[in-house]
Parts: sequence; C-alpha cells; structure tokens
Amino acid sequence: MIREMLSRLRIIPVLTVSSPEQALAVCEALQAGGIQGVEITLRSDAALDSISRVREAMPDFIVGAGTVKTATDLDSVAERGAAFAVSPGLSDDVVTRALARSTPLLPGVATASELMRGLAAGLDCFKLFPAEAVGGRALLKSLAAPFPEAAFCPTGGVNLDNVSDYLALPNVLCVGGSWMVADDLLAREDWPEVARLSAAAMELAGRV
Repeated sequence: MIREMLSRLRIIPVLTVSSPEQALAVCEALQAGGIQGVEITLRSDAALDSISRVREAMPDFIVGAGTVKTATDLDSVAERGAAFAVSPGLSDDVVTRALARSTPLLPGVATASELMRGLAAGLDCFKLFPAEAVGGRALLKSLAAPFPEAAFCPTGGVNLDNVSDYLALPNVLCVGGSWMVADDLLAREDWPEVARLSAAAMELAGRV
C-alpha cells in the first residue's frame, strides 16, 4: 500500500507549521503546483490539529505525519487519520505499533544493518535520512544489489538541483524535501512562490 502511494506522490514536501490555518494555505498552494501530498512534521504544537484540518478540507490530498519517534506519536497521528507515518529512525516500538494498527510506516535508515532490521520486520519501504549526509545517491546505488526488495524515499539535503538524480535511481520511489515550503516562504505567506516551486519540482519529476 505505501509503495503505491509513494510512487504516485514522487515529491513529498516536509512541512512544519505554526497553525492549522497556515497548514491549509500551504497545502492548497502545493496542490495548485501539482503536488498531491505532504508530510506534516510533529515539530510544532499545531501539527496534529493541522493534519485533521487539511484532511477535512482537502479529502483528495494525501496527508502524512513526520517526526514520529514513539509508539505514542504513532497512535496520535493514526487517530488523526494520517495516511502514513514517517520516522527519522528505525524504532522497534514504532514499527510494532504501526503494524498492529495497519498504519503505513516509512522508517528512517542510514545503514545496511538498520535496513536489514526493517526488512526482517516485514517492511520494504524506507526513508534514507539524512540522505546527503550519509552518502546519498552513492549509498542508494550500493544498497540496490544486496537489497533489491527495498525501496526508498531519500530526505535530507534533497533539493531542486539534485531531485532528478535521486528520482532516476531504480530503488527510489519518491523524495522528501522542504525547499518549496521553506521557513521564509511561510513567514511571508508567499503562496504563489510555493506553488511555483512545487510546479517546477513536479516538472522535473515528470521527466524522469
């Protein structure tokens, strides 16, 4: 289920918001630029209400939850109806709770050992994080041969300059990034620029 969802999205903005109203405005701008989903991180007190607000107002837009670090976090985002959960690392507690709740989970990995733990738990889609810092495309190419069953969403250092290179890799389903929802754009409520950057990203994704 999550594999098909990620393949369809291709670009997942990683969004931290200050209010549900801001979240809705940003997501409307993202959708105007052709992006079909978002990861709203649990890095603000407004995150859970924002997930609910966007889901209710934009039923065709896929809303995931990021920075899910504990089983309690997983419960919270699942109860708000998040379409998927993203964790910065591989937590056995989070994996167990996600499987129990049938919540699609994208856990973070940075090494082959972490990847093997995730595969052993029954998962096959992972977030490579922080992608550029741990080897980026070179690491993904190295992991492809011994782990052909694994697919990835690299996040961390992905931007407009390298997004096409990442998406061209056969074991990459999508990428996560925040360049189209940068803090300065949100601060000045520059929704047209959010939409423009989103459209530019999706155009590149469509060429791969």
